[in-house]
Amino acid sequence: QLQVAESGGGLVQPGGSLKLSCAASGFTLDYYAITWFRQAPGKEREGVSCISSGGSTNYADSVKGRFSISKDNAKNTVYLQMNNLTTEDTAVYYCAPPWSTEVCLGRSVRLAPGFRFWGQGTQVTVSS
Repeated sequence: QLQVAESGGGLVQPGGSLKLSCAASGFTLDYYAITWFRQAPGKEREGVSCISSGGSTNYADSVKGRFSISKDNAKNTVYLQMNNLTTEDTAVYYCAPPWSTEVCLGRSVRLAPGFRFWGQGTQVTVSS
């Protein structure tokens, strides 16, 4: 069974930074991509960054230039470095393997077969 566990969230001031981690189990990042999603209060969950099994990266316009996704295959973990945070980045952040890296961002991401349950997510709050 494909499972993930997110960590690293917290409270940060505008302009600050955080680094999130997504630990995968039941599957290997050598063969699976990962998308970082976020869900703000009252809004739909949306994919904001993804990394392919080969290491290619993609970003939503809202985070491009501020967020950086990376992975450590040996640790089977994906990271999301978030810099220059704004109040608009406040959300619960989740990770999940997408069905395809061609559609790995936005609100219509289809998830990989066998991934049935979202992780608990990690809360990111940007506030002064």
